Order: sequence, then structure tokens, then C-alpha cells
Amino acid sequence: MLAIEGVSRRFGGKAAVSNVNLEIAPGAFIGVIGRSGAGKSTLLRMLNRLVDPSEGKIVFDGVDVTALRGQALRDWRARCAMIFQQFHLIGRLDVLTNVLMGRLNKVSTASAVLQLWSKEDKALALSALEQFDIASLAAQRADSLSGGQQQRVAIARALVQEPSIILADEPIASLDPRNTKVVMDALLRINKHFGITVICNLHSLDLARSYCDRLVGMAAGQVVFDDVPAALTAEAARELYGLEAGEVMDSETEANWAGQTSPAGAAA
Repeated sequence: MLAIEGVSRRFGGKAAVSNVNLEIAPGAFIGVIGRSGAGKSTLLRMLNRLVDPSEGKIVFDGVDVTALRGQALRDWRARCAMIFQQFHLIGRLDVLTNVLMGRLNKVSTASAVLQLWSKEDKALALSALEQFDIASLAAQRADSLSGGQQQRVAIARALVQEPSIILADEPIASLDPRNTKVVMDALLRINKHFGITVICNLHSLDLARSYCDRLVGMAAGQVVFDDVPAALTAEAARELYGLEAGEVMDSETEANWAGQTSPAGAAA
């Protein structure tokens, strides 16, 4: 169980996240939604400890994550893998080596610097690439791949960390519709096949409703919606997004959601 207890984060006088309380069960697929600047990315970065909370604490299976330091913190970052919008691959290195970077916490510094990867690590990395139908690209430079392929490499890198949780911060923001589906299907496969908890920031409400089993809506740094996707009616979306509602919910979507006033009356 991942528990977020009264977590806030301030940058100067501005509260990016304010008093967030959430409990996330193992194996969940959580979509974090909300307008730009709502605090979604800051929340995920605090979970990974790339940003420290100003107040509150994060607890995973009884361990206070916010108190971790040194090797214990590095171990947590391996266990709570992060996928970014811009992939964060090393373009001049081949795909297989980029995936193997997810094993850095499992090998000695000397082995990592000299790229002395074990047969077991290489087999694990190739297996991860096969999961996403890109094993044939293992020897190619990462910067020669399309955006969708690079994001699948980044997901494979996260998978070889053998994480309990994967955090995906707008992983499809720069992708076309075809690659968007490929990447979202990959995250769903990880969630269902391996039982790994996925917490994903998403801009598209249609995708959030299609892939996630729970939606957490944020506005001005606070959680203002926390329910099953079917509970996110057109009215609830307009309240959550305000003037930006038109950007995330087109007229066809709004028509499809029209009349949904409760989960019982909504499509799953």
C-alpha cells in the first residue's frame, strides 16, 4: 500500500501541492488528471523523491519514504520507476544499453562505467524489449528511433528496474495517436501482466477513462476528484478543467458523456 499523508510542496510562497491525502492499493492503474499547473507532475516527483515534500510524508508498506537517504533512497527510486515525457534516453548509445541503465542500482559502479553487464542482465533487458516488440532495435542508436519507439525503450528501462510502482509523467504528450495507443497499451500490459502499480499523469480524459481504474483529479494543488472513471461526467470535467475543458473534451466526447450523473449511469 502506498499512502500519501498530508503532503504539500511549496516553491517560495506558492503551493504547488497542498495537503494531499491518498491511499493507492497494489496493482492499481491510477490516472492523475487536471489542468496545466494543477500540481500533477510535482506530486509524481515527490513520490519518486526527485522533489522533497515541504510537509507530510509518503509511506510504502510501512516504510517512511520521505525519511530515506543514501542507498535506501536509491533503492526506492529503483523500486518506484519514473517515465518522463521526453524519454531521457542517451541518444548516442544503443537501445539495449539504454535499457540496461535500469539495472544500475543492481551492479557495482565499476561494472556500470565499463558496461560489464552480466548475461542475466542482458537477457532481462532483451526480454523487456521483446515485451514491446522492439527487440529487433536493440543494436540501434536510441536517437535514430521514432518518438513512440523511444518511449517504449524508456518503459522497458523502467521495467528492468523490477519496480513495484511505475510513475509516468505525461508519457504520451509528444506522441501521435498511433504511438499514443502503443505506449498506453504497453503501460496497461505491465499493470495487468506483472501486477505493477501504475500512476500516470494524463491530459486526455478519453484515454484516462479508457485505461485507468481510478482517476485522481487535481486543481490548484489539491485533490478535488477521486473516483472510478465512470464517475467523471461531462459536468465534473468542466468543473475540474474550467476554461480548459474544451481542450481535453471535444464536442463528441461531451455528447457521449451527456446525461451521466452517477457511476451507475455511466459507461465503464
